[in-house]
Amino acid sequence: MRFGRHICFLCGLPTQPSVDTVSVLAPWLLERYQLHGRQMRLLDQSVVSFEDLRVPCCPRCRTQAVEPLEAKVAAVAAVGGLASWQQLDEQTLFLWLAKMYYGILLTELLTELDPLIKPEYPLSENGQMLSKLQSFYQVFQALRVPIVFEDFNPASVFMLEVAPEEDTLPFEYDDDLSTMMFSIKLDDVVLVACLLDNGIIRQAMRRVYEDVQGKALHPIQVAEFKARVYYAAYLFNVVPDYYVRAVKPGDTHLVYDTLIDDVTREIFNPWENTGYARSLQEMWKRWRLELPEIIRNPAQPLSFLYTEVGEPRTITSYPVPE
Repeated sequence: MRFGRHICFLCGLPTQPSVDTVSVLAPWLLERYQLHGRQMRLLDQSVVSFEDLRVPCCPRCRTQAVEPLEAKVAAVAAVGGLASWQQLDEQTLFLWLAKMYYGILLTELLTELDPLIKPEYPLSENGQMLSKLQSFYQVFQALRVPIVFEDFNPASVFMLEVAPEEDTLPFEYDDDLSTMMFSIKLDDVVLVACLLDNGIIRQAMRRVYEDVQGKALHPIQVAEFKARVYYAAYLFNVVPDYYVRAVKPGDTHLVYDTLIDDVTREIFNPWENTGYARSLQEMWKRWRLELPEIIRNPAQPLSFLYTEVGEPRTITSYPVPE
């Protein structure tokens, strides 16, 4: 794994400065959701517009990997609706979300080489995240190399549908770079992913995910679902290892196997309701729900997905405060 301002983000070959680049958020995405001019603040407190979020990419990777991927996803987005997104295969969806996540992460890492203000917690000094990044980069190569993941998917990806009532944001995205979490809202569909857990968080969230299937959720319920996944990713305590099977004559693709060391350490650190409540508070900022209200009952934090007796809950209205 190599990265730099003039090194292709995907294959690591040298690129021509300011010529060989791709947009982190695809042009079709910028156009469809009118994101030109919208800005994001980086960890060093500098500001960059969405259209200026670009990473170095060689012509081969751009034309043979990135552009075909974006064209495939753009066709799904043009149809719209949860059913259309559900037709997209898991590997393509993983690679599309991973491309945006890695593009933002790479932007942050390159900015840290000459920061406006040194971040309090620089990503380049986060040893555990950099270790995960090496594994992530291995599976991300499936964007340019034919790779089959044998009996696993590198990520946990969730698809949620949002009810139109009180849903005022056609586009929204957020991430947690250190835990490799990425979420994006496109009209009435929300995609939430932990990009390097081998699907373990999706397994752990199986009951909750099943309970929201076939339902259009209120935005405050979507935020709660995200809080659960983000907190689970924070507790996730292992880094998957990946191994390439020996290539035989005539093979047309690589086959990856995986291993998680669950002998010397727990897969998840212990769940603590106080920590989960802070995750809820962050996701519920729009509704101004504060920590004392969220954790009024320390044994059972506030929930809009479930009633007090654990039954799935329906919410039709919970307006954002003026």
